Amino acid sequence: MNIVIAPDSFKGSLDSIQASEIMKKAILDVNVKHTVTMNPMADGGEGTIDALMASTKGEMISLECTGPLGERINTNYAIVNSKTAIIEYANIAGLMQVPIDERNPDFTTSFGLGEVILAALDRGCTSFVIGLGGSATNDGGLGMFLALGMKAWNEDGVEVGPYGISLQNIRKVIFAGVDPRLAEVTIKVACDVDNPLCGKRGASEVYGPQKGASKEQVQKYDQSLYNFGNIIESTIDKKLKDVPGAGAAGGVGFALLAIGAHLVSGAELIADAINLEEAIQQADLVITGEGQSDEQTLYGKAPGYIASLADKHKVPAILISGSLAGNLEILRQRFSGCFSIVNKPLSLGECMDQAENLLYEQTKQVIHLVDSFRITTSLLK
Repeated sequence: MNIVIAPDSFKGSLDSIQASEIMKKAILDVNVKHTVTMNPMADGGEGTIDALMASTKGEMISLECTGPLGERINTNYAIVNSKTAIIEYANIAGLMQVPIDERNPDFTTSFGLGEVILAALDRGCTSFVIGLGGSATNDGGLGMFLALGMKAWNEDGVEVGPYGISLQNIRKVIFAGVDPRLAEVTIKVACDVDNPLCGKRGASEVYGPQKGASKEQVQKYDQSLYNFGNIIESTIDKKLKDVPGAGAAGGVGFALLAIGAHLVSGAELIADAINLEEAIQQADLVITGEGQSDEQTLYGKAPGYIASLADKHKVPAILISGSLAGNLEILRQRFSGCFSIVNKPLSLGECMDQAENLLYEQTKQVIHLVDSFRITTSLLK
């Protein structure tokens, strides 16, 4: 049997390459006759650089930039095909970089993203792929704008700082100082959500709480992003707040649109880069997975996109995830089977610590089931 394995990362436990290797070992330990093709995936969040570098020769660039809390951090980006920069926002201002008790959108910033973009421009990059998943910020891209050269003032005529709290007081911006090289480059934003900047489905309402925002802050940030969005739209004469994906990464999607970026499905972009559809066409079975799966898996997430490719070519797709939540019937309409790696009562910490073994054992169970079914079907023919 020809099996394609294409998991996303199991966030906080395993990256997509590690997950692929564990799945492959489990499959071959059950039946060495199976042919296994590994296609580690991502959808714009954690693992985007690794997924692209696994299939494309490139150079990893290390540098220092401003982290999500304003501290100096060491990070990296990749350059492929000589002139294309691959930037993973989660490596610059990722939620996992901020301790739970320090998560507060008032004190996080996207400034580091602007610094990394400038560094890539200095190296001669003329195109960018920026993955936005897994962010800690809700500043509407204010920090990034300021790093790139935009100026912003509050109602008292004082220049504002790069943190989320500054959004509440912005009254004027000037783009004249923004690096002119940005007008000469192409920017593709690998985005795994379709949320607008504001409103009930906006950045603050949907993702603010996981970044530490209280109910009061969610309302305050939604209004602040609306006002900030209006100021930016008026300045550049473009309507962008309601573009699907503008709310990605706490509004960084909106900010990137404002400097000429194009938002694309992160899963589709990476699948195209690694020729995933071609591999699926030749497969008898596809296995994917991620840290947690629910209804949102089908809307822009890597496993959902993989399932759509498998369905297109009439190949069964199986989902193996860290945990399953929500309406599983919706998931089962797209996947031939949905499995959690948790096989007994465990705390979240225990699940993360044991993720490797749990994934290995559940993958073996799935392959035993598939092999038994294939044998039985063959005997009945």
